[in-house]
Amino acid sequence: MRSSNPVLSANSMDSFRGEFFPTSQSMTIQGAATKSLILLGLCIGTGSMTFAMTQGANPGAAMPWMIGGVIGSLIFGMATTFKPTWAPTTAPLYALAEGLLLGAISGMYEKMFNGIVPQAALATLGTMAAMLFAYKTGVIKASRGFVMGVAAATGGIALMYFVAMICSFFGIQMSFLYKPSPFSIAISVGIVIVAALNLIIDFAAIQQAAAQGAPKYYEWYTAFGLMVTLVWLYVEILRLLSLIASSKSND
Repeated sequence: MRSSNPVLSANSMDSFRGEFFPTSQSMTIQGAATKSLILLGLCIGTGSMTFAMTQGANPGAAMPWMIGGVIGSLIFGMATTFKPTWAPTTAPLYALAEGLLLGAISGMYEKMFNGIVPQAALATLGTMAAMLFAYKTGVIKASRGFVMGVAAATGGIALMYFVAMICSFFGIQMSFLYKPSPFSIAISVGIVIVAALNLIIDFAAIQQAAAQGAPKYYEWYTAFGLMVTLVWLYVEILRLLSLIASSKSND
């Protein structure tokens, strides 16, 4: 299974492929699900702290924590990706750091659009539940063609964001990404759909890893990979809701 999520790629399984691990030392789907809930809880915990700071009398107090979250999530995210055996330690640290960042970002959106964060959170959880149901019932199958299509779309989105970032350094703004308009909302909807479809591939990758008898630490690693997709999905839903809210206020 070649996932479009760089974390849950086929190459990440090379470190243990061909080895045999006793049942007590092997990954299980239930174990991966439990680790995913732990990471989500850690992320929500630190996120609640920075979110509360942005809603207080001194919103700027959240900025150092936000910067720390950016640095920490990059360091621990890269460490987990390139050294999966470290995942039992680095994945929880990533979740804590990512929470600091997401909490501050969410707080900023909440300041501008009251009630948007609960909507985005519920939409993210609902989307994950719907994708899991679709995968388990076979409504959507992670076929080779499906995986290649989603991977290509994900790569295109990443390239678009990279070009937008480079252009911003030269004072060029890609307004169709950030300014509210029917076109920008349509693009945002498309990105949310692609992010959601990545969950199907993540579920399949986790199931395959368990079937191949991956070592126990891989539960943390796959939980980390799933969380990366969920973070992306949440941020994109948050952005979509903000575009819709802004569009309505301009009418």
